[in-house]
Amino acid sequence: MRMSKAEALHLIREGDLKELGKMATVKKRELHPNRVTTFVVDRNINYTNICWVDCKFCAFYRHEKDADAYILSFEEIDAKIDELLAIGGTQILFQGGVHPKLKIEWYEDLVEHIHTKYPDLTIHGFSAIEIDFIAKVSRISVEEVLTRLHAKGLASIPGAGAEILSDAVRDVIAPKKIDAEVWIDVHRTAHRLGIKSTATMMYGTLESDEDIVEHFDMVRRLQDETGGFRAFIMWSFQGNNTELLRLFPTIEKQSANRYLRLLAVARLFLDNVPNIQSSWVTQGPYIGQMALLYGANDLGSTMMEENVVSSAGAAYSMAKEEMVRLIRDIGETPAIRNTAYKTLEMLA
Repeated sequence: MRMSKAEALHLIREGDLKELGKMATVKKRELHPNRVTTFVVDRNINYTNICWVDCKFCAFYRHEKDADAYILSFEEIDAKIDELLAIGGTQILFQGGVHPKLKIEWYEDLVEHIHTKYPDLTIHGFSAIEIDFIAKVSRISVEEVLTRLHAKGLASIPGAGAEILSDAVRDVIAPKKIDAEVWIDVHRTAHRLGIKSTATMMYGTLESDEDIVEHFDMVRRLQDETGGFRAFIMWSFQGNNTELLRLFPTIEKQSANRYLRLLAVARLFLDNVPNIQSSWVTQGPYIGQMALLYGANDLGSTMMEENVVSSAGAAYSMAKEEMVRLIRDIGETPAIRNTAYKTLEMLA
């Protein structure tokens, strides 16, 4: 029997943490019986920090006239890619602020430039809100934006911008951001066009347990419809330097217990999403390792560069060698994967 929303809510509130870990591991073994834990060697490239959306939980964005506002040149982007390729990287996670003036032609030129110069590099880029706004400022449809960027070499899109898929929460923490159903519909359109994506969740702001379960349910329902999500990634709100924490100083830092609890329930509830990623970037290496005992089968990225959550106080980093050690420590076999979760190299 499939887990209901009521059952998920009960487990979040009442479930024994150790039992949740055992239950999530059983589900993980059903989906991944070979005891392999994967990760990808990639780099986040934030092509601009200029953004008009002004999310209260974000410490990364700048306005156009700010002294430290930037748009990376193609040469600067190339230099970052060259550094990634030198360590065997295969993917860039490419996203920026929601720039108020950049139109579809700029993005086409950028994607075409990267794909032409680095044909073997996977471009995993542009969140739903970026795509939605490119469509608006260019006066074309979301479908046309995705079709044109895909034709130039965009491989897949990340799940960024989901936060919590509750408009009541979004209206407070990011009032200019797209509604929950718009986020879902951008991903639905991408999936229909053959563009895979990931789903994400940022918790720990003003949401309720019910909001979290509804978020899980919206992801599961779209996955039932399209099968287009490759993975689910969740992390806790990082509050340093953010307006949200100044406005709501009673927001508490989320515990490791809470993270593992929600992760386990996500693995149990999202029975149709094949991969669950551990967020060691926000939780640290050892809770990131514990996540592998609470349903996660992937350690995410070596994260050669990360600028967004680090702006808000998450300062963890991890080399490939440490990832391998953490995976082996729990009796699993490490493997390097690509964006599509295909194994490139077993590290037994």
